[in-house]
Amino acid sequence: MGINERQWIVKPVEHPEKAARLATELGIDRVLADLLVQRGVETFEQARSFFRPRLEDLHDPFLMKDMDKAVERVHQAVTGGQKILVYGDYDVDGTTAVAQVYSFLKQFTSKVSFYIPDRYDEGYGLSYKALDWAGDNGINLVITLDCGIKAIEKVEYARTKGIDVIICDHHLPEEQLPKAVAVLDPKREDCHYPFDDLCGCGVGFKLAQGYVQQYGLDKALLDPLLDLQVVSIASDLVSMTGENRILAHFGLKRLNENPRKGLLAMINLSKLEPGHIGIDDIVFKIGPRINAAGRMESGRLAVELLTATDDRTAFHIGEQINDNNNERKSIDREITQEALDMVTAGKALATANVTIVYNPTWNKGVVGIVASRLVEAYYKPTVVLTKSNGFVTGSARSVQGFDLYASIESCADLLENFGGHMYAAGLTMKEENVAEFCRRMDSFVAENITREELTPIVEIDARLDFSQITPKFTRILKQFQPFGPGNNNPVFMTEDVYDAGNGRKVGAGGVHLKLDLMQESQPYRQIAAIGFNMADYFDHIKAGNPIDACYSIVENFYRGSSTIQLRLKDIRERDELI
Repeated sequence: MGINERQWIVKPVEHPEKAARLATELGIDRVLADLLVQRGVETFEQARSFFRPRLEDLHDPFLMKDMDKAVERVHQAVTGGQKILVYGDYDVDGTTAVAQVYSFLKQFTSKVSFYIPDRYDEGYGLSYKALDWAGDNGINLVITLDCGIKAIEKVEYARTKGIDVIICDHHLPEEQLPKAVAVLDPKREDCHYPFDDLCGCGVGFKLAQGYVQQYGLDKALLDPLLDLQVVSIASDLVSMTGENRILAHFGLKRLNENPRKGLLAMINLSKLEPGHIGIDDIVFKIGPRINAAGRMESGRLAVELLTATDDRTAFHIGEQINDNNNERKSIDREITQEALDMVTAGKALATANVTIVYNPTWNKGVVGIVASRLVEAYYKPTVVLTKSNGFVTGSARSVQGFDLYASIESCADLLENFGGHMYAAGLTMKEENVAEFCRRMDSFVAENITREELTPIVEIDARLDFSQITPKFTRILKQFQPFGPGNNNPVFMTEDVYDAGNGRKVGAGGVHLKLDLMQESQPYRQIAAIGFNMADYFDHIKAGNPIDACYSIVENFYRGSSTIQLRLKDIRERDELI
């Protein structure tokens, strides 16, 4: 099979004395104490707040710059009977944020509506078409969510129509801010809010929290918003630390115990088990379905689903969105294959340091997914381009550690617009600029990327013996959840393990690997393991050869019973080790 391409790096134990003290104080396995210290949890008190998140620990919303202005302007609109338009992007973060703020305000005024731009007709962000619609319909106040931080001209245009704008965004602002009534964005240079990695839906939540706090309303009004919070936090891949971890913790509780009707429809259509829904279920099942509405039809459908007040409506819209998702998957597979073939046949626009492919007929809604697939295949920064409304437009995705946004920003003079962050971005340009864009991107990446960044890495948190995986160990590990960036599900490594003899290929086409692993030193202990897309190792393992495995520990629910399973991240054949 040749040398394994992925580099395994075991994190060093940086503060052994702190971990030893914590292990004693908490009465837990030393490996778990090391994991806590890695996460900045070093004392009994910090451990208590890590394992027992509290909504009371959320920050005061008025620590966010302009929150006082935003809350006051919303109240003025509510009490004055003014028309409010809640506006947001068409992805999961945007549609959950709009559903959240719209359903919150609906309790205080009937004069509130929502608007999601058309991905193909209007594109990302606040649109002139929307502002024209708002002007024609007598809207007094527009609240933007998950967008707006760069909408300088559009906010000015709104002002000429007598429309005030409140911006709720979490993207990086430029030097100049729009002249809105209020600009809520924890990434503003002059904003000293203690946590700056909220998603767009999170900034919307702070606005609702500020409103409740300012006017002495019942805090319970915020509880129904929590299921939307966790869907957004998980789908937008913001860090699972600080406020996000608190909101996600209580969001999962709400999602499992008392979800809104639209999310319950998604749970049922995704064939998930209510009561046992985790972050992965949102990332791989619920989130992509909500996203599919904006990719294939209209993001408006997603908001209608998430604000549905009766089961029948929710299920009917849910089915539509589910169909959208199936169609999206089919198109995504087709375009991914075309893109891979294009690279293989030497028909890509660039392949040396960056992968760039272009086909004017590709569906704009799936190019981001296709870019992610190409990163998996070739492990280089990737741009996938198509054509829409007379412009070449596309999505870019990066590899671990490389700032893709900076490379796109270096081509700003060639672009009509662009936006995003270090690992994902969107861009639009005139067709005549494509060749120069490709040349400059390839050159920028060549000059700035390191060999390490071009090597896929498996970061291992700790070495583990199977004897350590006890019921107490897994019970405490479970309390590290919810997992996500900054608090990832720990990856463990166990050396010299082999299959008990029941190993088999599973899944469509037999591409996955199902094993019962044993450790040489403990031949009577077997632990079930699953390796997605790892069937290539089957013959080696079936022959009884030992392997080294790195994996995360997951709880597997099936027909009402729960078992521990190792989810394999990578495998090394023992004879490959030097």
